Amino acid sequence: MDTQKKRQKKKLVRRPEMCKDEQEFRNYKDSQRQLVVQRHYKLMRQNQTVEFHSRQMAKLMERLRAGTCKMSIRECFMQLENYVDSSDPDSELPNVIHALQTAEGIRKAGEPEWFQLIGLLHDMGKVMFLWGDEQDGQQGTADGDQWALGGDTWVVGAAMPKSLVFPEYNELNPDMQKKEYSSKYGIYKPNCGIQNLKFAFGHDEYMYQMLKFNQAKFPEQALHMCRLHSCYPWHSSGEYDHLMKHEDHETKRWVQKFNNYDLYTKTPETLKTEELWPYYQNLIDKFCPGKLCW
Repeated sequence: MDTQKKRQKKKLVRRPEMCKDEQEFRNYKDSQRQLVVQRHYKLMRQNQTVEFHSRQMAKLMERLRAGTCKMSIRECFMQLENYVDSSDPDSELPNVIHALQTAEGIRKAGEPEWFQLIGLLHDMGKVMFLWGDEQDGQQGTADGDQWALGGDTWVVGAAMPKSLVFPEYNELNPDMQKKEYSSKYGIYKPNCGIQNLKFAFGHDEYMYQMLKFNQAKFPEQALHMCRLHSCYPWHSSGEYDHLMKHEDHETKRWVQKFNNYDLYTKTPETLKTEELWPYYQNLIDKFCPGKLCW
C-alpha cells in the first residue's frame, strides 16, 4: 500500500469520543476561525521574549504572595463562562465547555480522580484576562488580544523550532535577532531538564505556579500536565530532546496521555454544568478546597 493510501486509510480512523477525524483537529490552514487564530499567533511570536517572560513571572509571584485575589475553583470557573480562546481553531465555544469535555473524557476512561480534576482545571489560568491589559497581552475575550493567555508554547531563550504552527512568524521574534537567545542551546545547558526551561508565558505557567503556591494536593504528573500541555513542539514534535533529563521522558508520556483528552474530546456538544458540578466539587474538596490565591 503506497503512502497516500495509508494516509487516506488513517484519516478514516475515529475513536468513539471524537466528533471528527484526527487530521481535522488543529487545522491552522483554513479553519472557520483562521483570521482570529492567525492574528493571535503573529502577536504571540512578536511579543513573547525572555524579557517578557521574566516580567510576567515577577508579576505573577508578586500577585500570589500579596493574596489580592482569592476565589474558589467554582468562582473562577464562573468567571470564565464567556471566555473564548482566540488561539483555538477547533472550537469557538466558551473555554469552560472544553474544560468539562476534557474532564468527562478522562472520567469515562476510568483515569484516577486527580487526572479527572486536572482535566477540569488545566485551562483555568486564562482567568488572568480579568486583570490583564494590552501591555500584558491579556486583553480579554476573543474580541481582544490574548497572546499571553493561550496558544502553543515554546522554549524562550533558545532557537525557535520550525515545527511551531505558523513558523513563518518565527523571524518576527526580537530574541531571534540576539545571538545568545537564538542558538540551539541558547541560555541553557545540555540536558538541564524540562523543569529549568522558560516557556512562552501563558495560562499553563500561571496555573502550574498557582497550584504549587496554594499547595494543592496533586502528584507531580498533574502539575506537569498543567505547565506543559501547550508545548506541542516538545510533546508532539520531538523538539528539545537535547535539553531533557532522563526522567523527563516519563513526564512527556504523562503529558502526551493528557493531550489525547485535551485535544480529541472537543465537540460542538455542550454539557450541563449544574448536573456535573457536584461530582467535581467532591474532587475539588479533596485536592484544592476552599478559596485559593489567584
